[in-house]
Amino acid sequence: MPVKDVKELHSAPKLSALYSKAALGGLLPGGKGGGGGELPALEYVRSGVSVDPAHLAAYNQVCGFRLDDRLPATYPHILAFPLQIALMTEPAFPFPLLGMVHVANRITQRRPVGLGEQGTIRVRAENLRPHAQGTQFDVLSEWVPGGEDSPVWTDVSTYLRREGSSGDGGKKDQLAAPTSTAIWHVPGDIGRRYAEVSGDRNPIHLHPLTARLFGFPSAIAHGMWTKARSLASFEGRLPEAYTVDVRFKAPVLLPAKAAFTSWHTGEGWAFELWNARKPKPHLVGTIEAG
Repeated sequence: MPVKDVKELHSAPKLSALYSKAALGGLLPGGKGGGGGELPALEYVRSGVSVDPAHLAAYNQVCGFRLDDRLPATYPHILAFPLQIALMTEPAFPFPLLGMVHVANRITQRRPVGLGEQGTIRVRAENLRPHAQGTQFDVLSEWVPGGEDSPVWTDVSTYLRREGSSGDGGKKDQLAAPTSTAIWHVPGDIGRRYAEVSGDRNPIHLHPLTARLFGFPSAIAHGMWTKARSLASFEGRLPEAYTVDVRFKAPVLLPAKAAFTSWHTGEGWAFELWNARKPKPHLVGTIEAG
C-alpha cells in the first residue's frame, strides 16, 4: 500500500502513554475488534536521531554484545520501536495492540551504523494477509543516514492478530536436531532488565503476577532479547552486510534453561534456541551475507 500521509516527529513517542492508550482502547466498548479493516497508508518519520553511548552500553550489556563504536544490528530496532507502537495505536489501525503476537523479525544491515551517526527513522505497516490463526501484517522500519536517501538498515517485524483457534497453526519444525553448543541460564529478571533499555514494558515480561493476567504461568523473555542474545553469539564472525531472520516459536518462561545451537549453511549460518529440558524450539533463525 503506498504511503499517503507522513507524520513527522521531533522526539520519540512516550511508550508509557501509548501503552495506557492501548489498554484503554482495548477495554472501552466499541474498541477495535479483530479481523477487519485496512492498514493505514501512514508513515511515521523522525529525523536527527542519534545514539546515547550510555544507553548503547547498557543495551550491549543486557544482550551480551561487546562494547563497540558500531551498533549491533538489533539496536536500531530499539530506536524504531516507539514509532512502531505509535503507529499501531493510531485510531485508523484495524487491530488492537493488546493481544498482538510478534511472530517473526527480519533485519537487513547493508553496512554497520556508527555510534556517532545521525539518521532518520521511517516506520510504516504493509502486507496485510491471512494466516492459519487469523491475520498478519508487517511493520517496516528503516534507518536512513543523514544526507542520504536510501536506508542502510531495514527491519521487518511480522505481527499476528489471532482469531479463533489458539493453536500454533502448524508443527514446531526444527532446522536441526536439538544438540546444544551452549546452555543459557536465563535469569528471572531479564524481562525487567531488557524493558529498561528497550522501553517495552509489556506486563507479560515484567513479573509472574502480571504475566498470569494474560495466560502465562510466569513472565516471558522478550522475543527481541532472544534474537539479540543469539546474534551476540556470532560477534567476530559476521560480515559487514547481512540479513538475520528469525521466527519466534514458544515463549521463554522465566527463569529458564535454554539450549543454543548454530551451524554453517551454504549462505551463512543457521541457529536455534531450545528449551533445554524438552525438545521444544523457542526461536529458529538464519544469517545470510549480502
